[in-house]
Amino acid sequence: MAELRRGPGGRPMEHDLRAVLEAIRYGIEWRALPVDFPPWEAAYAFVERWNARGLPQALADRLRGRLWVAHGRAELPTAGSIDSQSVTAADTVGAASQGFDGGKKINGRKRHLAVDTLGLVLAVVVTAASVHDRDGAFRLLAVLRERFSTISLVWADSGYAGRLVSWVHTVLALTLTIVKRSDDTTGFVVLPRRWVVERTFGWLLCYRRLVRDDERRPEHHEAMVLWATIAIMTRQLARTQSGAPPHPRWGQPRTKVSAPERQDRQAA
Repeated sequence: MAELRRGPGGRPMEHDLRAVLEAIRYGIEWRALPVDFPPWEAAYAFVERWNARGLPQALADRLRGRLWVAHGRAELPTAGSIDSQSVTAADTVGAASQGFDGGKKINGRKRHLAVDTLGLVLAVVVTAASVHDRDGAFRLLAVLRERFSTISLVWADSGYAGRLVSWVHTVLALTLTIVKRSDDTTGFVVLPRRWVVERTFGWLLCYRRLVRDDERRPEHHEAMVLWATIAIMTRQLARTQSGAPPHPRWGQPRTKVSAPERQDRQAA
């Protein structure tokens, strides 16, 4: 009887966890997963279980710390930037959890992000697109302070000016610095600190699951942002540990050709 009780027991696992992670990264509706992946019911069950355990946030925090150490910095961040991005909601999103963003002319949801100085996501809050950036920032900065006691400085655009600045200083002991656009400049100008979070939005839009909101619940969309961040940090960490520049996806790396050699080739 003692021999029979050895081992964890239970039914052996049928699905490869790496395949489940690839199904998450594939970024498509669960019911439309190709047959190369595990059944969508199994993949969704794993995601539900991992999200309930807080696994995406824990993985993101560990990978972020390793990246900061690889860059010769402390493991925990001390400053960050905040901003928001509105995305269109799919038909599966309930009307009660979405709204209309009059500024961007988008009917859907809005993700409020807090990122570090490398552009890595620290905290994410998803609300209806009708929620003003400043109102969403109250909850976002509260979550940021709860998770990272080392944060002392946050940059934001002029949309966050007003009572939020004094509230953050008094309640959360944070310094919220507003980066304003200069009236003397014309056209597109890269603003200090604000470009970091804008680049993060560009990274996230490379994932089909985040181009629009297909999630019925806002917390599921928050988890998808973290899963995309995990994929981004995993690639960055792999490049850092290899110590070599990334190889091209196809073919061999191109060799640099000097101007005289280029002219000779064109003449020939």
